[in-house]
Amino acid sequence: MEKKVNQLQWGAILSYAQMAIGIIVGLLYTPVMIRLLGQSEYGLYSTVSSTISLLSVLSLGFNSSYIRYYSTYKKDNNQDAIAKLNGLFIIIFSIIGTLVLICGIVMSFHLTWFFDKGLTSQEYAIARVLALLLTVSLALSFPMGVFSHIISAHERFVFLKLVSIAKTVISPLTTVLLLFLGYRSIAMVTVTLCVSFIADSIYIVYAKTKLKAKFSFHGFEKGLLKSLFAYTSFIAINIIVDQINNNVDNFLLGRFKGTEVVAVYAVGYTLYHYYVMFSTAVSNVFTPRIHRIVNDTEGDDVKQRAELTDLFVKVGRIQFLILGLIASGMVFFGQPFIYYWAGEGFTHSYYVALLLILPSTIALIQNIGISIQRAQNRHQFRSIAYLIMAFVNLTLSIFLCQKYGAVGSAVGTAISLIFANGLIMNIYYHKRCNVDVVVFWKNIVRMLLGVIIPAIFGVVLMRFIDLYVIWKLCVFIVVYTAVYCASVWLISMNTYEKSLIKRFLKK
Repeated sequence: MEKKVNQLQWGAILSYAQMAIGIIVGLLYTPVMIRLLGQSEYGLYSTVSSTISLLSVLSLGFNSSYIRYYSTYKKDNNQDAIAKLNGLFIIIFSIIGTLVLICGIVMSFHLTWFFDKGLTSQEYAIARVLALLLTVSLALSFPMGVFSHIISAHERFVFLKLVSIAKTVISPLTTVLLLFLGYRSIAMVTVTLCVSFIADSIYIVYAKTKLKAKFSFHGFEKGLLKSLFAYTSFIAINIIVDQINNNVDNFLLGRFKGTEVVAVYAVGYTLYHYYVMFSTAVSNVFTPRIHRIVNDTEGDDVKQRAELTDLFVKVGRIQFLILGLIASGMVFFGQPFIYYWAGEGFTHSYYVALLLILPSTIALIQNIGISIQRAQNRHQFRSIAYLIMAFVNLTLSIFLCQKYGAVGSAVGTAISLIFANGLIMNIYYHKRCNVDVVVFWKNIVRMLLGVIIPAIFGVVLMRFIDLYVIWKLCVFIVVYTAVYCASVWLISMNTYEKSLIKRFLKK
């Protein structure tokens, strides 16, 4: 038990280490990439990457179902069933990878179907090569990714995170070197493909040698495949939703406004992506624990509600403390930061970032609820609700992006996030998922008191300090962080949260 607890603790610590390293590397790497590639080719790379990413919907949600079935068989110590489950997933993801490869190749040679006259002839030539390389990378990731699911199910988070950290560092450093040598976006994608392949190969070796993972490709449990499809069908809908919300804006902007506008949106979205990482880093390591709670308390709704609510509140409070600092910091320092970071021509990226970051905060401090729904097999409603809102987002973005460019696309996404996450899902968590959302929001409202003082301080800074002087920007970001931390420590944090910080500092 102690070993598992340490895996969770160190898994969370290493998740934040990876996240911190990834953000630091990204903050240094992105401006170099933009300046060496130019705004247009950076936008082209973002456009093609987002387009090929749409093929990930072919996963049909299977990558989210392994741990659920593994937990069930593990509880009964059914090693034969686990081996058959492993074999079945290898077969399923190999088929999916093949479909991705075929579809990606067709798309690569018919990019005019998607972008019409949005790209120049030279951009189409580069885009074709990028699309082919990205297709191969995505296709390989499906069958090879099964082994990382196996490692995660065994709760070997330390190994997973160490490999991920190495991947996070090696890929951009190699890419920067090639960019300085005169290579461009094609070299970037090639490096990503090679590093991902090496990391996945390491996972395969570890799963086979260290975990002794077994694979059986025959005699599958009757009805297992049907059960998998029933479970993953609504997760597949959710993946479609995520693709619409996360990638369709780049696609639409590339078609209607050109690659330079895509670059503006991509800079804002990159900052939003880092923001999301802060939330998911901790919540991801709790997925196996959530499945155990649901399995162990099946039939005892009172006990289950108490345990799930406690975990929901604890994780949500910690995420709020972290995300509150980042979101408020983006409001007060975002404009001058983007000016120095990305360069001139990215003024609207600030508004894109805010329109994505602020509405998403509700979902991000509650994203552990996604694992709760899946563990309870009650994720169907979320998928349907999000699908409706995704098409609202798509409809709004088609019109708004043509008139208002990158900011218009972000507005469509923001509206869908507010209604789907802020209202609909909170009602569902409370009514159907055995989580007391009222208790959760009472905690968050009380914590907001600690943000008032930093917010007033931030407004004063924006009004009276010229933050476009770089040394002032850096100094006052540090000062604001200190004010925020002191305020939430004194006003917002409870004894448990303070003890976590003290124990961490003591270690």
